[in-house]
Amino acid sequence: MNGDWTWHGGALAAAQRHFGGDARDWIDLSTGINPDPWPGVASLAIDWQRLPEAGALTALETAAATSFGIDPAYVCAVPGSEIGLRLTGRLIGGAAHHVVPAYRTHGAMIAASTPVGADDMMQHGDTLILANPNNPDGRCLTPDMLAALLDRRDAGSWLLVDEAFADGDPAASVAPLVGDGARLIVFRSFGKFFGLAGVRLGFVIAPRDIVAGLRDLLGAWPVSAAAAAIGTAAYRDTGWIAATRAALPRRAAALDAMLARRGYTATGACPLFRLIETEGAGALFERLAHARILTRPFAERPDWLRLGLPADADALARLEAALG
Repeated sequence: MNGDWTWHGGALAAAQRHFGGDARDWIDLSTGINPDPWPGVASLAIDWQRLPEAGALTALETAAATSFGIDPAYVCAVPGSEIGLRLTGRLIGGAAHHVVPAYRTHGAMIAASTPVGADDMMQHGDTLILANPNNPDGRCLTPDMLAALLDRRDAGSWLLVDEAFADGDPAASVAPLVGDGARLIVFRSFGKFFGLAGVRLGFVIAPRDIVAGLRDLLGAWPVSAAAAAIGTAAYRDTGWIAATRAALPRRAAALDAMLARRGYTATGACPLFRLIETEGAGALFERLAHARILTRPFAERPDWLRLGLPADADALARLEAALG
């Protein structure tokens, strides 16, 4: 299996080279990104000749904080949550465990981190890194479960929660628990829920000393003028956010029903993607790719295949036909 597809979703160019066709022939279900992006980008006026103003960054972080239900003092905008994870890992260091399976960066952000299964994560008191909802299996922990994990931390250790897929259900977030007296850091991604991964925008929600350390590492102009403008306007669009939070579970249920008709059981509580477990996952990936549908296989779990939401009824029907 080509590492271009098992390392990360979104390797559409590699799929085109290997299986043929051009971009318009393909349905990309490999990323778990909202296929209906926030629609306001085209109406924004962005001055590409000027550096971002300091006030634009403040407006962005305030809009995001309002959406997250937290104080803006604890929010630091970063050029993608990937960079936020890695820089935070550099800041805190020390002994750590990362819950697997999960996003690969969780294992790379702290050099001394070792993997631990979800069933054993309560057994360790050092810094713990996990995602909620988790990727790729969609496992969700309740805020009470996460609070118990936070209470379990040893002195000087942290609970690091990657909430890249949490925008669909704000009640599941522990971001409101972040404060100067809490050993908790939360990471949020803009691109997944808003369907605009190319903007490269994320947020670290942390005690103020961590935020200050991140700002020192990031330097001036941590995000582009475009990212600031798009993020600010999108987080202020509460009507679109509410409608999308209502629509995504319905669309995920339609995907579940279709997969069940074809003999597959979908797992996961995140409405942006589903995981299926089947002995022939590699062959199924190849068959779908020959039908110009890109999904996400896993080198370490050849029985897994992750599928994002199809963009519309036609895409769902085309996926069903390809599944046979």
